[in-house]
Amino acid sequence: MPAHTASTAPTNPRRGKEIRRVVLSSYLGSTIEFYDFLLYATAASLVFGPVFFTGLDPLAATIASYGTFAAGYLARPLGGLVLGHFGDRIGRKRMLVLSMTIMGVASFLIGLVPPASAIGSWGAIILVGLRICQGIAVGGEWGGAALMSLEHADRKQRGFAASFTNAGAPSGAVLGTLLMSAFATLPREQFLAWGWRIPFLLSAALLVLGLFVRSRVAESPIFQEAMRSSPPRRRAPVLDVLRRPRTLLLNMLGCSGSFAIQILFATFAITYASAAGADEQLVLLSFAIASFLQIGTVLAFGKLSDVVGRRPVMLGGLALFALLLHPLFGWLGSGNGTLVFLAFLVGLTCHAMTYGPMAAYISEQVGTTSRYTGASLGYQGATLLGAGLTPVVLASLHAAHRTPTPLVWFMVTVCALSAAAVLATRESKDNDLQAL
Repeated sequence: MPAHTASTAPTNPRRGKEIRRVVLSSYLGSTIEFYDFLLYATAASLVFGPVFFTGLDPLAATIASYGTFAAGYLARPLGGLVLGHFGDRIGRKRMLVLSMTIMGVASFLIGLVPPASAIGSWGAIILVGLRICQGIAVGGEWGGAALMSLEHADRKQRGFAASFTNAGAPSGAVLGTLLMSAFATLPREQFLAWGWRIPFLLSAALLVLGLFVRSRVAESPIFQEAMRSSPPRRRAPVLDVLRRPRTLLLNMLGCSGSFAIQILFATFAITYASAAGADEQLVLLSFAIASFLQIGTVLAFGKLSDVVGRRPVMLGGLALFALLLHPLFGWLGSGNGTLVFLAFLVGLTCHAMTYGPMAAYISEQVGTTSRYTGASLGYQGATLLGAGLTPVVLASLHAAHRTPTPLVWFMVTVCALSAAAVLATRESKDNDLQAL
């Protein structure tokens, strides 16, 4: 069976089994990677301030811990560039194994960093270094996982297949939040002393599982065909990507709003709701349940984008979220557990509308021999623009004004800019991946 038929008609039962294995591998790998990466977000909200920034008042310590969180987002484009380069040269699979290894080791070591009471400011410095390693790993992970699913799948199911990679983000968030929430039931002193470290140390077990699953999948058939049919490459893949800067910039801007929404709920909303009087454990549980439900909505909206297109679904999510922002902040600040859960549920459903089609939306606009690099840079650039500094900006605005109005207008502006970029792109769901 020729390799290119994987993108058009995978009718062979053996081929169908291989596609399911690849999609499962991408989903599990992404879940593990985002468990590690977003676990840090929860810890930044609840732990790192009092553990590593003890000389600051609570709000300043939270802002400082969010600063270390941002370091991971600053590093993600570097990971996308470096691992994407080799992924386009020697294959997707090898880089996925490498990225998972980097992430698992870095996360395990975060659980061993001594507090400020033991080594002073060195704890925060080590934390930043390990967070950068996490960023590099995620920067290389997403592109490879998305492309493995996309390039194995039938053309009419690419959005759905690729959405399994993005479904790994809420899955990882659920896993990390539930574990952190469980240990947060310890007495406060014990939780800050050692309890928060256990979820990070468990990364070692997840790493072993992930590497086992990932080792059993085949390389992308579209990539293999491109390597056989193309002359030896001399130019770096990133140069091919930069020859079309408009595509890269629009991908980054168009997806930035989605990441701003994601990180609003993963970090600031947890602190905001807890400070307003909602029980901290209930807030974490609400986020975990809403994230669990989001797994299904991410897949559903990825599937819907195969029917109506990537752009309409993403634009609908951005518009709906902007319209609901004011009541969402009201629910988060109500101190009422039911309303807090409703805020997480509605907000993350809007996010799923933008996130479900995203993997296909970005990847379908880049040629095969530079797709890993181009998709990674577009995605990771979007995370940097939309999520890297958003928690710091939101916390700073809240500290200065103590009212949700500036927060609402900031998020509306981000969503509007993102929607304008999506409108400026062409629909990609029917693109021929091998003709790009």
